[in-house]
Amino acid sequence: MLSKKLSNYKIILASGSPRRQRFFEELGIDFKIKVKPINEVYPSYLKESEITDYLSKLKASTFKNITENEIVITSDTIVWFDGKAIEKPKNKKEAFKMISSFSNRMHIVFTSVTFTGKNFQKTINDSTKVWFNKLTDEEISYYVDTYQPLDKAGAYGIQEWLGYIGINKIEGSFFNVMGLPTHKVYQTLLNIEN
Repeated sequence: MLSKKLSNYKIILASGSPRRQRFFEELGIDFKIKVKPINEVYPSYLKESEITDYLSKLKASTFKNITENEIVITSDTIVWFDGKAIEKPKNKKEAFKMISSFSNRMHIVFTSVTFTGKNFQKTINDSTKVWFNKLTDEEISYYVDTYQPLDKAGAYGIQEWLGYIGINKIEGSFFNVMGLPTHKVYQTLLNIEN
């Protein structure tokens, strides 16, 4: 459905995330991947989705000379917990500490997606509340040692083992926690004017 709607556009997905790339494939979107390095720094006064909105727009700003029929899609995800943004862990020790802090608590995952064309820019965002069970140190260590927590905001993937055993409730989009509010991306692209 989307491929017909977007047949006049070249979609550029500016994300190295294999999960986001898979979502675009499964949504039936023909796209090219182009990732530009950027220093992901934001003003300290920003909170929650203001941070992800800012960073997804910042990533878009690296694309100059967008042609008439190109749409560049950039995105950012954070975990919001105890009044601050939790991003990707730098090492396994930090990943263990992050997951431990979520044990028996609730946190919120924010994702923003920015759509940039030659003459327009639109940013959408979504939030999902996630409740964790009480986790043992052994369970957290097993996850950190067995999976790749370092490329994920908050150090975990909801679609992996820790999500299976550790999450008892979510409020909002499951796919948003994986890094893309697919339902909102679909609607936004569907409503793009030809």
